[in-house]
Order: sequence, then structure tokens, then C-alpha cells
Amino acid sequence: MIYVCLPFSLKLSIVIVNYNVKHFLEQCLKSVQNAIKGVDAEIFVVDNNSVDGSNEMVRALFPAVKLIANQDNVGFSTANNQAIKVSTGEYVLLLNPDTIVPENCFTKLLTYADSKPDLGGCGVHMVDGQGKYLPESKRGLPTPEVALYKMIGLNKVFPKSKKFGKYHLGYLPDDENNEVDVLAGAFMLLRKETLDQVGLLDETFFMYGEDIDLSYRITKGGWKNYYFAETSIIHYKGESTKKQSINYVRVFYKAMIIFAEKHYTGNNKNLFKLFINTAIYARAAIALGVNSVQKYWMPVVEAILIFMSVYWLKGYWEEHIKRGNEMYPIEMVTIHIPYYTATWILSMWFLGSYRNRWDFSKMIQALLIGTALISIIYGFLPNSLRYSRGIILFGTLVVAAILFAWRTALHFLKYQTLNFSHRNNTKSILVGDKKNWNKVTHLLHSYNQNYQQLGYVNDGEKDSTNWLGRVNQLQEIVKIYDVNEIIFSTNNITAERTMQLMTKIGPHVNYYTLPADSNFVIGSHSKNANGLYLGEQIELNLSKQEYKTQKRIFDISLALLAIILSPVLSIIPRTQKWVLNSITVLWGKKTWVGYSSNAIDKLPKLNNGVYNTAYMLREPNELFAQNLDQLYAKNYGVLMDIRTILKG
Repeated sequence: MIYVCLPFSLKLSIVIVNYNVKHFLEQCLKSVQNAIKGVDAEIFVVDNNSVDGSNEMVRALFPAVKLIANQDNVGFSTANNQAIKVSTGEYVLLLNPDTIVPENCFTKLLTYADSKPDLGGCGVHMVDGQGKYLPESKRGLPTPEVALYKMIGLNKVFPKSKKFGKYHLGYLPDDENNEVDVLAGAFMLLRKETLDQVGLLDETFFMYGEDIDLSYRITKGGWKNYYFAETSIIHYKGESTKKQSINYVRVFYKAMIIFAEKHYTGNNKNLFKLFINTAIYARAAIALGVNSVQKYWMPVVEAILIFMSVYWLKGYWEEHIKRGNEMYPIEMVTIHIPYYTATWILSMWFLGSYRNRWDFSKMIQALLIGTALISIIYGFLPNSLRYSRGIILFGTLVVAAILFAWRTALHFLKYQTLNFSHRNNTKSILVGDKKNWNKVTHLLHSYNQNYQQLGYVNDGEKDSTNWLGRVNQLQEIVKIYDVNEIIFSTNNITAERTMQLMTKIGPHVNYYTLPADSNFVIGSHSKNANGLYLGEQIELNLSKQEYKTQKRIFDISLALLAIILSPVLSIIPRTQKWVLNSITVLWGKKTWVGYSSNAIDKLPKLNNGVYNTAYMLREPNELFAQNLDQLYAKNYGVLMDIRTILKG
């Protein structure tokens, strides 16, 4: 790869590749700005065609940042190379947008780099959003042997072993500087002179593997990679990529195969590729299994509970109502009870009872709708197959009672409380001042969370109502108040002090940060979980899958009913078009009720409506129509569609 190297006019060039993580990027840039004070540095943001307003945010809040706005997602390697080619720093830092760097990070790191003339690349001590050390801060080269030990899990069983723990170099202390094989792309300091010699990131790698490839080329070129433990960063891992997804498995291991093809030969290459292909299928199967269990375990358990409950009711009915005069045929068990069970479960699924498992009104509503469907089916059956309306009706009561008891027990086991109004059981405190405490309180109420906001911790002026103590008392305050969430205001506490407190208190508490002069809170509860964002927003029902499903079911049901009743509708004035509209709705080209205004970019997407939300407007009024559309999306329910159609 040939490019023109400009003369070094700065000490450090920081390159951040962004893709649809605006709020994390804003927080990252604020921490970087604080860290480059006293350092001759430039900052690049390369945006890979984000649609979340990232570019507008950078231009408005960070005018000194050099923004490269791509019109396509060109991938991680290509995007980094775009900035590296025009950078003028002696060192280049590749930095993920979902990171926070402490104020003295760069001064410490650059001093260390200058002391190591053979340093080609350098990584640092990284922790996740819970303050847990991230083992990928230092890694060994993924040789076939190392890959085998990782694939079969020996690296986790013997993490400190020099033989089995090579993937994450677990035998090297986390708090000591050391020479390593592989650097993490989330934070990768590179000497520009080294890049001149070994080349830039290989653009064959779209995402993943490029850091391993470059690290290997650095060592092959006679340079060394170092792990620097005297500074630490937060890496909110998981926001840009979902590691439990099958797509991640496919993309990551494909990158490993590219690496093997490029650097290994003969038996080593074939053996490595065999391990990788085996790992792809194994990890994909595991990911599919884990995702399926997480999604379907509760409906499966409740299906068993419902079947057993109705089966018990059948026996009770035979013994105490029929008094042994007549037994139900085997079809009651093999056909009727299974379809009762399936109908109730599907009704709860489509009406969102499994998304809002503690909303018992939604559960009861779903069971009643399920009972209505069962009764309709029962009415179409021949007399010889109509066994008992009583079991259907009393079965609804029994099933409701069983599910209520089961979900109540589950709630208690998970949250240690029967207070469903505070089911999140979140006890939150702020490390910051009173002004930011008021801001956080407003934000959390805006987000509509059931928080117990206990107070704030601050070394400055005390407030008798909400002030809980000083920062050096934080660990004791967490224990005394049984706190499970801490929000750090970056206006009042440094990133370095924040990381020290997170490490001291431990991972049993969820941590968030309130970036300076921002109206959002950011955090992450796991290195494998998505980053979390809480900010002022309007919750729209139509943004939720359960309401989308309800709307589609209503559309299909009404369309089918209209087609069935078409002989009658055709003779009623002004209803002749219903049949044609019903076919269009059934085909998915239209919905019965759609938006009225033209400004619907920020609302959930809907097809054109047969009717629209502005059915009561006698004269066109765009502003009023916009308000109606927003209210419709925010408060959507099937009854709104019915009312609109009847008015229309």
C-alpha cells in the first residue's frame, strides 16, 4: 500500500470511526478533549454514513474536530485509513467511539511510548461499563494451538497457564507493563514511522481481525507491541456490535480465515481453517440456542403450566361435576386441551404479555381474547365434539390464577419484592452537585422509569434534603442505602477518579455517566451487552413490536371480515370500495388507518391508510394533522383504529 506521508507537525492524531452511536461519540469526544490538554493533537471522526444525526452533532458541538463523512459504510479498516493518510501526528491513536479516556491518559501513554524506541504499537488497561477488566486488553497471536485451547474452553479453565492461557495472556499480570503479541482495535496507539514501514490497516477486513493482522505485521517488521497498565479506559463494549448474534459469529470467524490465508502456510493454515470452520458452526449453534432459550423459555414453561392446569380441571370436572357418570374421550387430552393451550399462549404472545410480563391487566386481557377465540372455534364444532363449555370458562379462571401466582413468584425471585410498581427495584444515586441531580431526576422521570432516586454525593456544598455524603464515603453509602446504580457527573468528577471508584466498589452496582452539558445518561451493564442510553424522549406505542403486531392483526382480521361479507357490503351505499381496499390491506400495501400529515419522518413507518388520523378535520391543517399523528403513534390501540373507521 503506497501513500504520501506528510511531515509530523503534531505529537498525536486521534482517529475515531463512528457508525450510529451519536451519544457515545459525544461522550467520547468530550473525554478526549479533556485528555489532549497540553498535548499537540488533532482529532478525526470518520463517519460511516450514520443516520442518527452523528455528523450534525459533531459539527455543532465539536467544530475543531476534522470530520470525514462517508456516503457509504466503507468498513472499519478503510475508514481508519482515510484519516491516517491525512494525519500529521508522530503517533496515531485508533479509538472506538464507545470509550471514555481519563484526563491524564495521553500524557502518560506518550511518555511511555517515547521511552520505548522499538515500540510500534501500544494498548492499555481497559474496563467495561461495570468496571470489570477486559481480558482482550492484551492478547497472544491466535496460532492453531492457541485457537484450539480457546475453542474448547481451556483458556477459561486455566487462565493463568502459560500453555492454555495464551489467547488473553492471562499469565501476565493485568497491572504490569509487558510486551504482547496483539493489540485491541478499541484503543491502539501506533507509531507513524511503523505504519510507513509495515503499511496501514488491511482493507480486506471489513470488521474484526484487522487489529490482529496489523499487530502481527508490526512484530514481523521488527517492532514490538506493548501493553501499558498505568492508565485505564472505559470501553462500553457491545453497542456497535451484538456478540451473541449469529451474524457476529460469521463475520468474526470469516476475518480469522482471511488472517490464516494471509499469514499461515501448509499444515498450519489448513489446521487453523479447520478449527475456525468448526468454531463457526459450534458458536452459531450456541448463539442460536441461547437466543431461542432467552426468547421462548417463558411461553414454553407457561404452556406446560396451562396444559397441566386444564388437565387437572378435566379430572376434577369428571369427579365432582359429572360424578363419574361419563368420562371425557381421549380427544379431550390429545386435541382440545392442546389447542386451548396454544390459543392462550399465542394470544399472550401477540398482545405483548411476554414483553410486559409484570403487566397483569395485559395478561388477563390476552386470556379473555384467547377464551373468546376458543369459544368461537367451539361454536363451529359438531355436537359430537363439543365436550364442555364449563371447562373453557372455568379453565380461564384457573389458568389466570396459576399464571398470576407463577409470575408473582418469578417477580419476587428476581427483584426480591412484591411491589410491582417498582419492579425495577432501582436505587440510584448521583456523584455530582445539586444542579446535575435535578437534571438527572428530570431525565429519569422523562424516561418513565420506576427509579428510587435517593440523593447525591458531593464534596462541596451540602443540601439537607438530597445530599448523602462525601465522595470518599461512597463505598459506605452504597452499603448503607443498598444502592444498585451510581451515576457519575463528568462536570463534577474526573474520568480517572470515576474508574477508581468503579474498581473499588465492584461490579454488583450498575454504573452510568452524565456527560458534561448533556441531556442524556450512558452506561453498560455487561461487556457483552449493548450500551444503554437514557434521555428525554417520547415513548411511542407504534415503535413497539407488540403494538405493530396488534395493528397488523386488526388489519388482516377486518380485511378478511370485509371479504367474507362482500355480498352484503356490495349493496350498501358507499361501501363498494371496501372489498378492493380489503385486498390491498391484506396484501400489505395499505393499512386501515394511516397518518394525515406529510411530516412523519420521526414517527414509526406506516403504509398509506384507507382512512387517516385527521378524520375530524373539516379543513386541511398541517400543524394540527402533525399533532394528531404524534398522538396516534404515542397512544395507539386497536380501539383508536375502530373509532377512526367508524367516524370515517
